[in-house]
Amino acid sequence: MQILRTPDACFGELPEFPYSPEYSEIDDDDGGRLRVAWVQAGPLDADPIMLLHGEPSWSFLYRRMIPILTAAGHRVVCPDLVGFGRSDKPTRIEDHSYARHVEWMRTLAFDVLDLRRVTLVGQDWGGLIGLRLAAEHPDRFANIVVANTGLPTGDIPMPEIWWQFRTAIQNLPTIDVGRFVAAGCRRPVSDEVRAAYDAPFPDDTYCAGPRAMPGLVPTTPDDPASAANRSAWKTLASSETPMLVAFSDSDPITGAMAPIFQRDMRGAQGIEHPVIANAGHFLQEDAGEELAEAIVTFLRGR
Repeated sequence: MQILRTPDACFGELPEFPYSPEYSEIDDDDGGRLRVAWVQAGPLDADPIMLLHGEPSWSFLYRRMIPILTAAGHRVVCPDLVGFGRSDKPTRIEDHSYARHVEWMRTLAFDVLDLRRVTLVGQDWGGLIGLRLAAEHPDRFANIVVANTGLPTGDIPMPEIWWQFRTAIQNLPTIDVGRFVAAGCRRPVSDEVRAAYDAPFPDDTYCAGPRAMPGLVPTTPDDPASAANRSAWKTLASSETPMLVAFSDSDPITGAMAPIFQRDMRGAQGIEHPVIANAGHFLQEDAGEELAEAIVTFLRGR
């Protein structure tokens, strides 16, 4: 597997993100090694909150949430998915698979960091990957927060706007990641912040991850990931692990999943689920403070 590593100089000007990255090398499932990056903050002896970002963002997305969560006494661990942020970037689209991304995050979370009593916060692909981990390793998780995400099996059609996004990001000659993030927000995104989302991708050779991820979402019942996702959904539906459903009010991509999580998940019953107002798909960017406060309130009651 051929990889690229974004030069450190690309991350020199990051607003509101003073956290120094940590790194570990893991197996790439192809006979080689990948360097995976994460940031962490808060007391190391506290139960961890694992913040998983999605497509095409990186851990910078959680910058407004980390201070609120750590001020409440929580340890925060925020990885960059392989192909994103400061993590290594396989150069071929075919190097990416749903199963590999689950395994890469499993290796980091459990083999490298040995996280236990985890509170998962998953948005977009952070939920697609994190919910698989929570279902397949239930002994490691104490709580789950789903935020503008899902666990698709290909049995329900994806919305038209998602197909438009998939077509665009797969076919554009170059990808303006900052523009895609801004388009998924309701509130203004400054040029400085847009540049921070662009930082991991100095040119299009680094963009196999963003191009690959939409094609890995199961859209037919016989997709390679569909059976594993059905099994995970079944496990989570009967799980007593507390689940907070914290979706925004303006996400045309995943918004329809909020009432389904609230209805179908045993762990979501009897919990007051917030709706984050005036926020789009990237609710951490639009309303990170509000989402973080909702998580703090949820965990205070556990």
